[in-house]
Amino acid sequence: MFQDSPIYDRLVAECGDVPTQVRREAERVNRELEVVLRPLHAPGHGPGAERPPSPGNGWQRTALLPGPRHH
Repeated sequence: MFQDSPIYDRLVAECGDVPTQVRREAERVNRELEVVLRPLHAPGHGPGAERPPSPGNGWQRTALLPGPRHH
């Protein structure tokens, strides 16, 4: 990306390659989320099985208007 940039090389030398570190961390978090969000492979949890309602179904967030709050 910035192979021929002395300013970028200097920043990397001083601070580390922050964009690469961030990219690696984002990829790691993405892999962990894929594992967590993967459907369970147990009986009754496969395709076509009835799923329990997700938390939060049946309610909506309401916007808070700016200004003082009255309790």
